[in-house]
Amino acid sequence: MSKRQNTAEEEAGAIDLTPMLDVVFIMLIFFIVTATFIKEPGVDVLKPEATTAELKAASILVAINENDEIWIAKEQVDDRLVKVTLERLYAENPKGWLVIQPDKEASIEKIALIADAARRIGIEKVSVATEKS
Repeated sequence: MSKRQNTAEEEAGAIDLTPMLDVVFIMLIFFIVTATFIKEPGVDVLKPEATTAELKAASILVAINENDEIWIAKEQVDDRLVKVTLERLYAENPKGWLVIQPDKEASIEKIALIADAARRIGIEKVSVATEKS
């Protein structure tokens, strides 16, 4: 008889973790859905220096290396496909903005090409990444 009483007492003192696990999984799903993922350009560049540089997060990163090659989302993109690629990325995150990361040796024509394509798509927030001097 004493065995039965001990088992009943143990069951009464046990904590049911199922509701807590449900809450944890719901929070995990919430954070995954609401997180913004940064897309890397795919190439490292040496940014030019500027005295007014400030740190900002971006949703679309475009890199231009020293050979004037344009890199978006870890892929080299031809000049003619820049607008199409930016349209696709902007459709994924219409509240985001564009950051152009040119190398010190990159030509201003490539920067202008990307900025012009972004403006024609409707991306109003465009900035150029620099190193603070």
